[in-house]
Amino acid sequence: MFLSQKLQRLITPCLASICFMLNMLPVSLRAQTPDAALPRQADLDAFFSEKPLGYTLGEQSTTFRVFAPRASAVTLVFFTKLADTEGRSVAMKKNDDGTWEHTEAQAAQKLVGTYYAYRVVGPTGASPKEAFDARVLIGDPYSRAVATKNTVKHEARTLILDPKFDAAYDWQGDKPVIAANHNDLVIYEAHLRDLTAHSSSGIQAKGSFKGLAEQGKKGGLAHLKSLGVNAVELLPIHEFANIEPEENLYRRNYWGYMTSFFFAPESYYASGASLKSEEWSGADGRVVKELKDLVKTLHRENIAVILDVVYNHVSETNQNSLKFIDKFYYFHTDSAGKYIATSYCGNDFKTDRRMARRLIVESVKYWMTEFHVDGFRFDLAAMIDRETCEEIAREARKINPNVVLIAEPWGGNKYSPALFSDVSWAAWNDQIRNGVKGQNPHDGLGFIFGKYQGKNTKASLQAFINGTLREDGGLFLKKEHSINYVESHDDETMGDFIRVALGDNTMQGRITNLDKHIRLTPKQLAVNKLAALFLFAAQGPVMIHAGQEYARSKVIQPMAGVKDTNAMKLDRNSYNKDDNTNYLNYAHAVANKSLVEYYKGLIALRKRYPNAFGSASKQDIQFLDASNDEAPALAFRVQNRSSRSIAEAKSFLVILNSNPAKPLQFSLPAGSWSVVANQDTVSPMKTLSKMQGNISVPASSGMILAEM
Repeated sequence: MFLSQKLQRLITPCLASICFMLNMLPVSLRAQTPDAALPRQADLDAFFSEKPLGYTLGEQSTTFRVFAPRASAVTLVFFTKLADTEGRSVAMKKNDDGTWEHTEAQAAQKLVGTYYAYRVVGPTGASPKEAFDARVLIGDPYSRAVATKNTVKHEARTLILDPKFDAAYDWQGDKPVIAANHNDLVIYEAHLRDLTAHSSSGIQAKGSFKGLAEQGKKGGLAHLKSLGVNAVELLPIHEFANIEPEENLYRRNYWGYMTSFFFAPESYYASGASLKSEEWSGADGRVVKELKDLVKTLHRENIAVILDVVYNHVSETNQNSLKFIDKFYYFHTDSAGKYIATSYCGNDFKTDRRMARRLIVESVKYWMTEFHVDGFRFDLAAMIDRETCEEIAREARKINPNVVLIAEPWGGNKYSPALFSDVSWAAWNDQIRNGVKGQNPHDGLGFIFGKYQGKNTKASLQAFINGTLREDGGLFLKKEHSINYVESHDDETMGDFIRVALGDNTMQGRITNLDKHIRLTPKQLAVNKLAALFLFAAQGPVMIHAGQEYARSKVIQPMAGVKDTNAMKLDRNSYNKDDNTNYLNYAHAVANKSLVEYYKGLIALRKRYPNAFGSASKQDIQFLDASNDEAPALAFRVQNRSSRSIAEAKSFLVILNSNPAKPLQFSLPAGSWSVVANQDTVSPMKTLSKMQGNISVPASSGMILAEM
C-alpha cells in the first residue's frame, strides 16, 4: 500500500497516460477467466433502498439498519465497554430492498455511550473471491462517531452519541460564511495537526480541533487571522486508517487519504487523543462536539471551512466496512474478482453504484447540515462518475446555494478539469501552477525562473491572468471555476522547489544547518515574491498551502526508533510523517517575515479591490507590450469598476519581470501612477511612491501601480 500511495502522490497529470500504460499493460496481457460464481453487474445494479441507514434514536426505541443485499445473515452486536471481547448479539431481519434492521425496544438514553458492530454472513455457495467474513466485526458505514483500534486493521465499533453532541448541539445562530462570489476566496490549505502541533504554536491542545479553536496564541487560528485568509481547506478529517504496514517506514498515514467512515470525524483529532498501539481512539465522541466548536469559531472570524474529502478509494489493508458488506457491490473489480486500484492509493470505490452514490451524496449533505461546512475539495475527483457529481451539486446547493465544490480534476488515468466546469464545479488549476512555478525543479521550470514551461507561451500566461477561460483556449467556462495555486500538499513545497531550482539545494543533499537553510537568500525571497504577485494578480479564487507564506521547507526530521537514511534531506512526499517534518514552525515564519508581510499585503489588496483582483472581466483587462530579451514579461492594465470615490484607483497596472538577471524597462501610460506593490512591499492603503514616464522593474520582481 505504501508503494502504491507513493506512486500516486508523485504522479502528475501530464504523466497519467504513461502511468496508465506502465501499470495496466501487464493486466491486459494476463489471461483472466471470469469466475461464474461472481455476481453479475446487472444484478448488483438492481439493488437499492431509500430507507434511513445507520441508527435512529427514538424516545422509547432505537432502530438499526444496514444495507447488505447479498448477505444471508447479519448480526448486530452490542458492547457496553470497548474492552469487551464478547457482546450481546441480535439477529437482524432482512427487508425486500436489501436492508437489514432491528429495533431495540428500550429508551434511547440507555444506549447512549454504548457501542455496536455488525457481523455479515455471505450468500450460500459464495466464491472464495468474495470478502464476506462473519468472524470480522465491522462498524456501521453510517457511523456518526466511531471508536477505532490503533492497528493496521483499524477495527471499529460505532458509538451511539449523546444527542447534545449531535442533533441537539447548540450552534448559537451559526451559519455558513462562504462568499456568494467565489472569486473573492483566499483559501489556506492545511493539515489540521500541522497548524498547532509544533511547540512554537503556543497551543495547549496541540494537534486537535480544540487546539485550532484556541484564541490569542502565536500559531493556529491567530496565524490564519493575521494573514487575512477567508477560507481554510482542511486535509481529510473523516475517520481514516492511520496505521500502516511495516513497508511504510513510519507506520503512519498522516495526511488522511484513506477514509474508513464517511460521516464520522477523525477521532485522533480529539483533545487528549493518541495513536498508542493496540489502544482505542474515540471512546467518548468528544471529537464531534470539538469539531462543531471549531467550525463555529472559524465562522465567527469570517473564515469558511472547506473539507478535503476522499470518495474514490479506501485502504487496501484495513477492515473497511464496505469490503465486508459487499466487495463486488461497492468496489471496482476485474474479471478475476480482484480489486482495481487505478487511484494508485487503494481499492477504487464504485461511485456509480446507486447505493454508493447515495452514501456519497448523503455524506456531503450531512457535513453541511450537521457541521455547517461551507464547501468541499474532492480528492482524485476524475474517478467520481459524472452523474454523482451532478447530484452532489444539486443536493448541496439546495442546502446552501453558495457552497463551493472543488475538484482535484485527475485520477484513475483521467484528466478532466473542463468536465468539472461543465457541471458547475471549480477545479484545481495545475496549468497556472506549472506555468508560473514549473512542473519540476530540475528541467521543468516556469515563469518565475525566466522560462516558458512545456508548451506555455506569452498567450497562455495572459490566459492565466484572465482566469484560464475556455474562450482563450483554457479550461474553464467561468474564472470562478479556476482555483489558482502554485503549491499544494503534494510534491515539494514552493519554498523547496525554488531552493532546488536555483541550485541552492538538491533533493539528495543533507541539510546540516537547518536555521541557515530555512532563511531565504535575497534571490530566493525575490522569486517567492514574484510567484505570489503573479498568483494574486490572476483573476479567480486563490489557494495557498500552509507555510507557503514563509517559504516553508520540509526537511525530514530524525525520529526515535526509525532508521530513515533520508533524514535531514528535503521531502516531497511527507504523507507518512506525524512530526516536525510537517508541523508548521512559526519561528520560521518570523525568520522570513518579509515574505509573510508580502502575502498579507497581497491578501489585503485583493480584499480592498476585489473587482480588479479576482472578479475583473476579460474586457476590463488590457495587455501591454513588455519584453525583456528571451525571458517572459507581462504587463497589463485592469479597470477598477468598484471605485467608490475620487480618492480610489481608477485602474491598476501590473508589471511582472521574470528575467533573473536584467531589469525590465517599461514606459508607463499617461496619467498619475502610485506604486502600491514593488519588489519589497505591498501597501494597499498607502502609496509607496509616485512614478511617471520610463521606469525600471528589477530582475525577478513585479510591480503594481494605481492610477489615481
